[in-house]
Amino acid sequence: MTDKASILRELHQRGDVLVLPNAWDAASAALVVRAGAQAVATTSAGVAWSLGRPDGEGLTLDEMLTAVRRISAAVDVPVTADIESGYGDVAAAVRATIAAGAVGANIEDAVRPIDEQATLIRTARQAAGDSGFVINARTDVFLFGSGALDEVLARAAAYAEAGADCLFVPGLLDLAALRALTAASPLPVNAMAGPGSPSIAELADAGVRRVSLGSSIAQAAYGLVERAAQEALTKGTFDSLDGAASYPDLNALFPRS
Repeated sequence: MTDKASILRELHQRGDVLVLPNAWDAASAALVVRAGAQAVATTSAGVAWSLGRPDGEGLTLDEMLTAVRRISAAVDVPVTADIESGYGDVAAAVRATIAAGAVGANIEDAVRPIDEQATLIRTARQAAGDSGFVINARTDVFLFGSGALDEVLARAAAYAEAGADCLFVPGLLDLAALRALTAASPLPVNAMAGPGSPSIAELADAGVRRVSLGSSIAQAAYGLVERAAQEALTKGTFDSLDGAASYPDLNALFPRS
């Protein structure tokens, strides 16, 4: 097991919730770490949008790996990658993701049959070998499926048996339901937070062990681009740019070799 993989595993077991503000390029990753993040998660949506693609398998494996390499090279903390559903060959995707510098990954189920997804996770676990690679099994039951807690628990049991290390349930933010899930899940639970969601403290109180911000930071950044452009073009003013990072500050993130 690599040192960074061991650290990422430990971060799921400590008293504090593991908070992952997701990054999509080297600069966003470096800023996340400077803000205090103990690990960096990538966002497939952010990477896809930066390349002019839609989210949802809009990336190729090579494009995702390029982003992971750049992010891993820019930070000293563990990186966990969003590899969607594995790009058609989850074993190859996992091995290549490890080679690119990541020590964990989200693998999503797209609400495919439980047995089929369990096989995918088992294949990913076998491909990871003894690296300690942390598999965050994402279920889309609350995004695109039945929204039934019983189905999530059935998937959690199957994914745990297949070798997953954590259960990611985007779309579930009801605190009572999260309490029920965390009490019964064989895996630590990852929630996805953003504007309007419960606070980190509230999610922690509900038993959540890991909180991702998903694509929300990328969305906020791109929203600022549009607002600043609209203000400059329609009003001739630049108030939207207040609070921007300075040029020297951003340059200082990446010392010249």
